[in-house]
Amino acid sequence: MLTVDFARLRLAPGTRVLDIGCGNGRHAFEALRHGAEVVATDLDETALAEVVTMAEAMRLEGEVPPGGSLRTVRADARRLPFDDAEFDVVIAAEVLEHIHEDVTALAELVRVLRPGGLIAVTVPRWWPERVCWALSREYHEVAGGHVRIYRRRQLAERLRRSGLVLAPPHHHAHALHSPYWWLRCALGMSREQAVAARLYHRFLVYDLMRRPRWTRSLERVLNPMLGKSVVLYARRPGPAAAGTSA
Repeated sequence: MLTVDFARLRLAPGTRVLDIGCGNGRHAFEALRHGAEVVATDLDETALAEVVTMAEAMRLEGEVPPGGSLRTVRADARRLPFDDAEFDVVIAAEVLEHIHEDVTALAELVRVLRPGGLIAVTVPRWWPERVCWALSREYHEVAGGHVRIYRRRQLAERLRRSGLVLAPPHHHAHALHSPYWWLRCALGMSREQAVAARLYHRFLVYDLMRRPRWTRSLERVLNPMLGKSVVLYARRPGPAAAGTSA
């Protein structure tokens, strides 16, 4: 389930990609399928171990083009253990809403991005997220939970103040997921097995695994209105390095 539009990233073999806060690795794996040199970071060591296992399985199945590689690093977005301008592309998907010092994290992401490089940032969209917060304190008042709700203009301004130049257009994603989280929040986050939530979850799994044309078309139509995530792209000013395609 990708949030970032990889057509916008224009990855090629050898493109250096940082997936910050990679979680289960969904964006890191897609970059690996493009032959990129991927570094996936997270604070969860268990998640990182699972990402390594999956990447190796992909390689054994022939899903990784020549030159593609993936390594994991346990790292805090506010203090990244990487050199200046080390990456061509940075992906920060559903990360900043978890970090109190988001301005500090953005400064680090810009530091490790090369001049001319592209960053993709996704966060929960304001109004679907606001509904979740209104329905359930349990949704966000948990360890490691969401600490703020961004408006798109607010996020765009923080990207600009970090020295980035926006690369429009922005877009929204995962409209079919908004009702599921509203159900979870309304019924109680601990009641995942409630009938309505369970049935809707089955539908989401069906959509993820089968990807039928009708659900893809429906989500494209609904994303501008119901999309749970907003995705912004920006570049670090400066000339692109010779021989890169990002």
